[in-house]
Amino acid sequence: MPKKAEQAGSSDKPSMLSFLEWIGELGAFTVKLVRSTCSPPYHFQELFQQMHEVGTRSLPLVVLASAATGVVLSLQMRESLVRFGAKSLLPVVIVLTIIKESGPIITALVVCGRVGAGIGAQLGSMKVTEQIDAIEASAVDSFKLLVVTRVVACVLMLPLLTLVADFSGILVGWMANTMIEHVALVPFLTDGFKQVTFKDLLPATARTALFGFIIGLLGCFQGMRTTGGTEGVARSATSAVVLSSLFVIVADVWLVRLIQIVFQP
Repeated sequence: MPKKAEQAGSSDKPSMLSFLEWIGELGAFTVKLVRSTCSPPYHFQELFQQMHEVGTRSLPLVVLASAATGVVLSLQMRESLVRFGAKSLLPVVIVLTIIKESGPIITALVVCGRVGAGIGAQLGSMKVTEQIDAIEASAVDSFKLLVVTRVVACVLMLPLLTLVADFSGILVGWMANTMIEHVALVPFLTDGFKQVTFKDLLPATARTALFGFIIGLLGCFQGMRTTGGTEGVARSATSAVVLSSLFVIVADVWLVRLIQIVFQP
């Protein structure tokens, strides 16, 4: 038994060390990213290309996911509010729920699945096929060209995608409610936004910039440390999605509480 326990303890040690090593590498990668972002040269053409990749190509999925959330939220909340005699509160409940939580987190998770995996797989394949070494050999800073542009694109596009998701969720939520009981769009929006202030909209939307930073950072980090050929590329893509989704959820929990403290009435 003591030998088995000793062997189990020795097998746990490399896992802990590898985890701490991963944390240290991620911290160094983040510091390098911040320094590179604040210093020239800037690759604007690549940045615009990545903004198109993150924003425009993610738009259909974001709209669809937010629309489905708006329908489900409208139908479920209507049933609950009718039960308690508060049906008149349905517009404001839908608007506040989508703006403050559903829109931002749904957008972030959709982008995690699409963009996070794409960045991890793309950079991973470039790493194992030595394309990054070729870029370095041509006297171009591969970190600025490949990493900084992708992270900045995620940071810039996540708030815009969130605004589109909010609009889509509210509009489709109104349509779902209209199928049961006819309500004109203008009165619905008037009642819904009556209790909404900039303290509700701005912090909820601005925090998605941090979500974009997390998605871009972890996707690039996992892609740039890829080894092992095609199997390594697949592992990088999978780990980028899993880790970015996990970190986004944890960050959302902390940011919601922080926003409540800072912007409390």
